[in-house]
Amino acid sequence: MAPLRTCLLFLVPLAALLASACASGSGGESGGLWVELAGERYQVELADDDRSRARGLMFRESMAADRGMLFIHDRADRQAYWMKNTLIPLDILYFDTARRLVSQQRDVPPCRPGGACASYPSEAPALYVLELNAGEAERLGLQNGVELEFGPGIPGR
Repeated sequence: MAPLRTCLLFLVPLAALLASACASGSGGESGGLWVELAGERYQVELADDDRSRARGLMFRESMAADRGMLFIHDRADRQAYWMKNTLIPLDILYFDTARRLVSQQRDVPPCRPGGACASYPSEAPALYVLELNAGEAERLGLQNGVELEFGPGIPGR
């Protein structure tokens, strides 16, 4: 009986620790985080550090229609994104410190392996970048100036 009790004393805290780590990671599943744009809500994953921003949506073969990735930069600056190892076409939307849309790169195609990957820059300084499936910006009729709303749990800088 003692070995079982020792094993349980070890496994229960380990399970709690693993559950906590899975729920708190900013680069993994969305964990209920969302943004709203032009009346449409998207569940998002956060990319808010150098590592998660560099990885972005690489190697994903698909993304659900109501999903996206929100990149939060350390400071507002002209941003430039590329599609290296990104397998799905995207809309790349750039937002300023007030979360107003300042630049759009629509229907950005994947970069072919072995090819030179183009850069898709913002036209103005941006702090936030939202990547959605290609075609969403057109479907929503997005115009520069529209505001991005954050749900609870998304840090505003």
